Amino acid sequence: MQIEVNAQVRTLQGTGASRRLRRDGKVPGIVYGGKDQPLVIELDHNELMLQLRKEAMHSSILSLNLGGQKQQVLLRAVNMHPWRQQVQHVDFQRVLADQKIHMKVPLHFVNEELAAAVKLGGALVSHVLNELDVTCLPADLPEFIEVDLRDIQIGQTIHLSDLKLPKGVEAVQKAENPAVAAAQLPRAAAAEETVEAAPAAAAVPAAKQPEKAEAPKKDEKKK
Repeated sequence: MQIEVNAQVRTLQGTGASRRLRRDGKVPGIVYGGKDQPLVIELDHNELMLQLRKEAMHSSILSLNLGGQKQQVLLRAVNMHPWRQQVQHVDFQRVLADQKIHMKVPLHFVNEELAAAVKLGGALVSHVLNELDVTCLPADLPEFIEVDLRDIQIGQTIHLSDLKLPKGVEAVQKAENPAVAAAQLPRAAAAEETVEAAPAAAAVPAAKQPEKAEAPKKDEKKK
């Protein structure tokens, strides 16, 4: 289900006008991109705050209802007050169906509790990446990308190349093949294994060296 964001065209601009909007429970914003000129807008603060709590708000194509006219947009920036739970400004970017977009998509890790490395081996799985930079057409943009951890082994690292990306979606990463998740034993468990292995190694007898022949004593009389 597509999220719909309600907004109105903002007639007044400037620092003073934006301050008055915030006092009235509104959020100043802007929508830009596409074939139209940038447009300054205003939104209801409480409604926007509720929507910002949804993960899909930050990684999906949104429907911006601007005075009854709807357009497809992406949420590009949210400026928050330094210490209050107050949105200061918000940016939206228009999208065109035939132009690729660049977006951060969250990773959802599943079946971690079913992995033998975790269930039986006591391993801990660390999530190295929590989101992935992707490029795709707007229609192909996924809400999230799933990472199945069911078959992960102790000491194994899952890399980007191991993921199955949705059709039409390409990863955009600075590193060639970054790590996504890794399974390792906790330090205490690894230390116990090292301690247990040490006595076993000490119990292995050393190779017996041949006995050296005793040299004749100098003062022994010749018979």
